[in-house]
Amino acid sequence: MNAITFRFLIPLFAVNWFCHAQSEGMAFVKGGSYLPLYGSKGTVAEVENFEMDVHPVTNADFIAFVTQYPQWRKSAVKKLFAEDNYLYHWKNDLEIKDGEHLKSPVTYVSWFAAKAYCECRGKRLPTVDEWEYVAMADEKLPDARIKASYNQQILAWYETPKTHKNTIGKTPKNYWGVYDLHGLVWEWTLDFNSVLISGESRKDSGKDSNLFCGSAAIGATDLMNYAAFMRYAFRGSVKARYTIKNLGFRCVRSRKNTENKPIKLP
Repeated sequence: MNAITFRFLIPLFAVNWFCHAQSEGMAFVKGGSYLPLYGSKGTVAEVENFEMDVHPVTNADFIAFVTQYPQWRKSAVKKLFAEDNYLYHWKNDLEIKDGEHLKSPVTYVSWFAAKAYCECRGKRLPTVDEWEYVAMADEKLPDARIKASYNQQILAWYETPKTHKNTIGKTPKNYWGVYDLHGLVWEWTLDFNSVLISGESRKDSGKDSNLFCGSAAIGATDLMNYAAFMRYAFRGSVKARYTIKNLGFRCVRSRKNTENKPIKLP
């Protein structure tokens, strides 16, 4: 390689490094398309480049958040934005109860609180498509849904009690470098109720009989993906102010909007 060629390659290396440099604590996810379990008559969903938190938000993270934004403390949060058991596993506004762990995912948080947390850090909640796109990866493949072991492991976790008390980072890192999408807690998404397991969502609103007895399978793109069935059903069953013991969240950042700055809530 002569000096002239080397001089041209250096900027290319620099541009490549910049384009794939990751924010601290986040993993870069290259965009693409995938076939979601539910959608518009089996069409693929397009996902842009984005970054996702490597771990879900922990109790320690959330203590730092409510310290800075006291309107989200359990004694101050408005009932419009969270149920009465908001941060139920905390002793008071800034301390968790005995037996809880600071490095466990924060749960008993509403969608409003999760959304505010992410926005205050210049991020946002992932969409359903973004979450599912990253979550279909195992340790080696970006889309492991065709592997029987993939679904079996997720379903085995769904049957395991009290995983929300575990600490973050104990499950295998997936293809994108993200931990704990399966095996710890369910997670809020920005548009969690965008897909309803109803007759209307299945394009069969004129057939009331299809609302019963497993008819949620109608319109699904993969009848064997029981784990995804459960996630979509769960999302369709919750409301934004719900606070549930095994429901946490993590944040993402659009790759094109990495210049976003944290905002101050009113």
